[in-house]
Parts: sequence; C-alpha cells; structure tokens
Amino acid sequence: MLKPLYKNVVLQKEEAQQKTASGIILSTESKELPSIGKVCAVGPKCESDLKEGDKVVFKQYSGTKVTVDDIDYIVIDEEDILASLDD
Repeated sequence: MLKPLYKNVVLQKEEAQQKTASGIILSTESKELPSIGKVCAVGPKCESDLKEGDKVVFKQYSGTKVTVDDIDYIVIDEEDILASLDD
C-alpha cells in the first residue's frame, strides 16, 4: 500500500457507469470519465477532515498515476480535491 507524504492523498478512481438508472447502455467511445475517487490514504500534513473510505471529487487532469500490485492509484495534492461526497 502507498503511504502518502506531506499534503498528498492516495485515491482509487471509480469506474464510470456503463448503464444509466433507466437501463440505457452508454457508449465508451466519447464518454468523459468522472473524476470521482475513494480515499485510500491521507498524508500526515493534510489539514482537511478526509479519511480512508471517503468519496471525493477531484480535478480531472491532476495527480500522478501509480500501479501497485496490479491496482491503479492516483497520488494527488490535497488542494486538488474539490469536494467530498456523502453516501
């Protein structure tokens, strides 16, 4: 598992839905992927109330993609997280 330093946060990006609530199947060709992820770890200098398991919205082209044990993660600066989602 990745352990972020400073004000970094490790996210696991959520996969885009392939079907709408009404059952319409979406094409994958021109679909823009959502910038929603689950927090996996929070750096020791983070000032927000983020914790492991939170869902967040983050800036689309920010962060560094890393693969560890065949799992894709994004290491992102705390300031690039825009909002937290309630379940």
